[in-house]
Amino acid sequence: MQHERWRLLCTALLCGALVACMSSGGSHVADSKNEKRDDAARVRVELGQRYMEHGKLELALENLQKALEYDSNYVDAHTVIAVLYERLGKIKDAGEHYARAAELAPKSGAANNNYGQFLCAGGQYVEAQKYFARAMEDPFYKTPDVLYTNAGSCLLEHGDGQLDQAENDFRKALEANPNNVLALFYLAKVLYAKNDFFHARAFIQRYEALGQPNPEALLLARNIEVKMGHADSAREYAQRLHEQFPDSEQTRSLDSVTPATH
Repeated sequence: MQHERWRLLCTALLCGALVACMSSGGSHVADSKNEKRDDAARVRVELGQRYMEHGKLELALENLQKALEYDSNYVDAHTVIAVLYERLGKIKDAGEHYARAAELAPKSGAANNNYGQFLCAGGQYVEAQKYFARAMEDPFYKTPDVLYTNAGSCLLEHGDGQLDQAENDFRKALEANPNNVLALFYLAKVLYAKNDFFHARAFIQRYEALGQPNPEALLLARNIEVKMGHADSAREYAQRLHEQFPDSEQTRSLDSVTPATH
């Protein structure tokens, strides 16, 4: 999953002007305290992220917990600590913080996408789609291709045959970013499942032009060529699979079905 840092920004100048007209200097003291608290929480989150990047997870957790002590409603803190808890294998804690981030920012594409992806990974596929749908309503979400790819892949793997909707999601992902390699691969996979081998071949070729080969993509490309009756191309993909990924699950599955293709 991709986690995008973001922060809700208050219209401080407008709010400050109104407060100045209506209240005494005591409010300025309160505002100053709030600003210091917010800054302290932000710094702790940034420190937590840096410690995570360097594998110092205990220090990361300490700083993120401090951030939430400063501001229990800071969405970034909930999101980053959720990622950390996932890395630590504390799935229940991770879920609580992803959920809290989505609750605090119900219109945020990032918060809803993160929680949707978490739910999908945990097998809560129907609930995940609800959060993906909420994320899609955010017109300012910076990486909609990631969101649509997440939603489509969840449907593809666990959607009980909802291939049309998955295809729609992947096409929207590619509208937003034509070079999203995951969307290209998954769309080829969907079209293969729908017996549209001609277009599946076109998308797996686009994927190959952009991405590094992996065993799943090579096997899919080989199977597409088989369905299209291109025996020579199918053998070439099978040979690449054996040469580049001899110990992969895909190579073993290919050997068990067609041991003489290489």
